[in-house]
Amino acid sequence: MTTELPTPTSRPAPGALTFAAPRRGKAPTHLADLDLAGRKAWAQELGVPGFRADQVSRHYFERLTTDPQEMTDLPKGGRDELVGTLLPPLLTPVRTLSADEGATLKQVHRLHDGAMVESVLMRYPGRVTICISSQAGCGMNCPFCATGQQGLTRNLSTAEIVEQVAAAARAVRHGDLAGGTAVENEDADHEPPTVEQALRVSNVVFMGMGEALANYKAALGAIHRLVDPAPEGLGMSARGVTMSTVGLVPAMDKLAGEGIPVTLALSLHAPDDELRDELVPINTRWKVDEALDAARRYFDATGRRVSIEYALIRDINDQAWRADLLGEKLNARGRGWVHVNPIPLNPTPGSKWTASRRGVEQQFVERLRAHGIPTTVRDTRGSEIDGACGQLAAVTD
Repeated sequence: MTTELPTPTSRPAPGALTFAAPRRGKAPTHLADLDLAGRKAWAQELGVPGFRADQVSRHYFERLTTDPQEMTDLPKGGRDELVGTLLPPLLTPVRTLSADEGATLKQVHRLHDGAMVESVLMRYPGRVTICISSQAGCGMNCPFCATGQQGLTRNLSTAEIVEQVAAAARAVRHGDLAGGTAVENEDADHEPPTVEQALRVSNVVFMGMGEALANYKAALGAIHRLVDPAPEGLGMSARGVTMSTVGLVPAMDKLAGEGIPVTLALSLHAPDDELRDELVPINTRWKVDEALDAARRYFDATGRRVSIEYALIRDINDQAWRADLLGEKLNARGRGWVHVNPIPLNPTPGSKWTASRRGVEQQFVERLRAHGIPTTVRDTRGSEIDGACGQLAAVTD
């Protein structure tokens, strides 16, 4: 029996974009939806002192616990009810798949309304990275992406996004994630994690299901919960957070103005408008040059080097002349502001496309490097469990 993510209608028509998420039942309000002041006000509305929200925040964000029995600093009378109200269950585990000798875990979660999302937890030497979802499904409709072919079911709340990280941190702390031996060969423009970060989750990438910048308010709230110091949030380094986008230019500019130096990753996949219109339908709204200009503005505003994500598809976008064109376009906007991550295309059911030949991939990389562009082929962890880039579809057997 196969249970699939519920879709609003049928698969989207080729090239169709969906920005407005279908209305579904609102997720329960959770402590992580609010900043600390909002949590205290909420506690007072519930008839308890505001500092109780601070106490529960410390348990959730610092101690990574949701168990009322461990919150002994709260009055025993009414403790269960208070914690149940402030920390309602948001994710129900459906299935966990393991790869890379236990160093990669794909977790399928069911949300309160039956929608399902996936996150992927990966241990590398010295760090733990989680790839999280910001929407159930996706409205950007990229034809080579399993999530994009589902259509958009709904936006996730801030707390539903944050809880993926918190749940992963609890799994790491409980020893569910084995030690890894693979070398992380993506953008190395990150600070080494502290020991404490490595014991929890040191890096978060918004590269799971959905276009996070199309769910801007919730995604920004999640970023705050990730990087704000405890008890407001998890206290992660903003440099360990990567926001991926297909190129929603106004939202990219808005994020640049927020003053939070997260890394921006632009999923480009083609340097010319003719092909990108087909591969990344948002290109019919904002063209390649507009997206690259916005990426450069993001670097100028934050000082954070931008990653260009480029899925290499055999005989489609992997020609040497396209590598040259990409290198020329990036250099036209200056030097030292960008890094390219070619990604061997991961297979998805029914797809007509496949990964580039290894020699073609290497030539593409060498042509970019000849232009002086730092280029690293991204490690594709979890492909055998459909946990790699472009494979997340929230399907369970």
